[in-house]
Amino acid sequence: MRFTWTGLLLAPLLAPALFGAAFAASFQGNNPFLVFLVLLIPGWVISFCTTLFLFLPLLFVLSTRRQMTGVTVCLLGLALGAADVVPLTWIDWRSSGPNSGPPTESFFTFFPRWIADPLMALYPLAGLLTSGMYWTLGTWRLSSTHDAK
Repeated sequence: MRFTWTGLLLAPLLAPALFGAAFAASFQGNNPFLVFLVLLIPGWVISFCTTLFLFLPLLFVLSTRRQMTGVTVCLLGLALGAADVVPLTWIDWRSSGPNSGPPTESFFTFFPRWIADPLMALYPLAGLLTSGMYWTLGTWRLSSTHDAK
């Protein structure tokens, strides 16, 4: 799997843009564009950091050991999206106490309740979308380079 700058910059933007647009469309307030931006920017930062520091290094290591296909890249993204839930839940747990202070319950009590939220399924879905977009952009750039020769 070849590295592409286009994939690095655009792939992490897809899922936050789709989810931000969906939430902004369902928003009943005066300024849905502001809602879109408020959701897009932190979502892109999380998605970009996960892509840069987890997905690409693991993709590189896996590609040295086996031939990567679209399915294996998407499964890697799905697994990393699911793994993103743990540190983000830890952050939420740390501010779950009274007045956003220290938590009053253990993390192991908090985690099962938090993970049961249906919105937590968005993280694996976002990982799948991001990795699929990265694969698509990478193979598209690679095939357009071969076609030009």
